[in-house]
Amino acid sequence: MEVFSIAKAVRLRSHLDSYLVADDDQETVRQSRNGSSRIARWLVEATGHVIRLKSCHGRYLTASHDPFLLGVAGKRVTQTVPGTVSNSLIEWQPTWDGFQVKLRARSGQYLRANGGTPPWRNSITHDHPSGIMTRDWVLWDVEVVEVPECESVVDYLSAISGFPPISDDRSTMAWPISILASLYSSKVSSIYLLSPASSV
Repeated sequence: MEVFSIAKAVRLRSHLDSYLVADDDQETVRQSRNGSSRIARWLVEATGHVIRLKSCHGRYLTASHDPFLLGVAGKRVTQTVPGTVSNSLIEWQPTWDGFQVKLRARSGQYLRANGGTPPWRNSITHDHPSGIMTRDWVLWDVEVVEVPECESVVDYLSAISGFPPISDDRSTMAWPISILASLYSSKVSSIYLLSPASSV
C-alpha cells in the first residue's frame, strides 16, 4: 500500500507485458502494449486500505455488475463518471504478492488481464483465478509515473472548456520512475489534479 500512498499516478503492467488503458470512448478498459500513452496512466486516490484509480478522462476504474460474456463468470471493468455509481464499485484493495500487486474489488474478485483469442484478447475483467494456469492473470507490476506541470495545465483547461483532453497511443507525456526511487526520493511533483470530494 506504501506505493499507492505516495504515488500521484501509476501504470499497471499485466502478465502479458501490456498496460491497463482507458479507451477514448471513455467507457472501455483494455490492454495495450504502449505504456507511454496518457491513457495508460491512472491517477491514484488512496483512502485507508483502498484506492481509486482515475483515468485521463476523469473517470474511475469500475468493477461493474455486468457479465463480460453471457454464461461466463468474469464481469466487465469499465470507466464511470464520478458520482454515478456506488463507491463500492470504484474502490480496489491492493494486496502485494512479492513485487507484484493484486487489486481486489469489493465483490472479492480481482482485476484480471485476459489473453487468448478474441473476444478475450486484451480484455479486462474482474474475476477469481480459475486455477494455477491463470494465477498470474491477476498480478500486476506497478510503475510510478510523474504528472508533468504542462500536462496538468492542459487537463485543467480541458476541464473548464468542456472539451476532453487530448489522449492517444502516440502521446509520450508520462515518464516512468522506479518504485524504489519514488519511495526514497525527496523530489516529489507538486502538481496534481485534485479529485472531486471523497463523498463521490
